[in-house]
Amino acid sequence: MNITFSNLESVSKALNRESDDYDPLSREEIDLVRRRARNFASNAKHLIKEGIYDLAAFNAEQAAQLYLKATLLELVGDYPRTHSLITLLSELRRVDEDLITRFVRENRLKLHALEDAYLTSRYFVKEFDEGDAKELLEVSEEVIRLCEELRRKLGKG
Repeated sequence: MNITFSNLESVSKALNRESDDYDPLSREEIDLVRRRARNFASNAKHLIKEGIYDLAAFNAEQAAQLYLKATLLELVGDYPRTHSLITLLSELRRVDEDLITRFVRENRLKLHALEDAYLTSRYFVKEFDEGDAKELLEVSEEVIRLCEELRRKLGKG
């Protein structure tokens, strides 16, 4: 695709939900975001095997974040413009308050660690080891399983 000013303008409008012809419930968008999330999770696994733990941590966080956003798009119709997993999960309370509240309560510290990986793996002098990366990937996979459980409950999965 050749990038022109008009392409950039339409992309910008779509990203900001300003276009009249932009459908926020587009199946293609939801599938694309979910596919990217799965690719981030797969990449995290590969990076762990390669011993590249900082990027594995980042990829684990991205997998959870994008899967939450895809789930919110599908089940709620939109998502808040944030990187906070806790905030995204809070929005899913609209779908199943008890399940989400229990999940966040049981996993709060792990979710905060995964959120922190978004920044610390890229911008701070913090090294992740294999155990860190594996634990963060496990939390990410738990978030993905939660999303799939919600989708199944609503007949979407």
